[in-house]
Amino acid sequence: MVVLFLHRSTQDEPKDTLIQYLPPAVGCAIANYVGNHGQGPLSAAIVVAVLAYIVLVLKPFDLKLW
Repeated sequence: MVVLFLHRSTQDEPKDTLIQYLPPAVGCAIANYVGNHGQGPLSAAIVVAVLAYIVLVLKPFDLKLW
């Protein structure tokens, strides 16, 4: 996610805003907190949701899913 942000922020006209990176960052922090308190499966589910957000909203691979 950091590499994606840095790569896109160097473009002439960035298509992303900084606020779009907030939900996955918060999701990773929550997954870390939950995982540290013994809830591994819930933490894994949160990480999967974060990955889905990254793929569907930030579109790092320029895939045409819809």
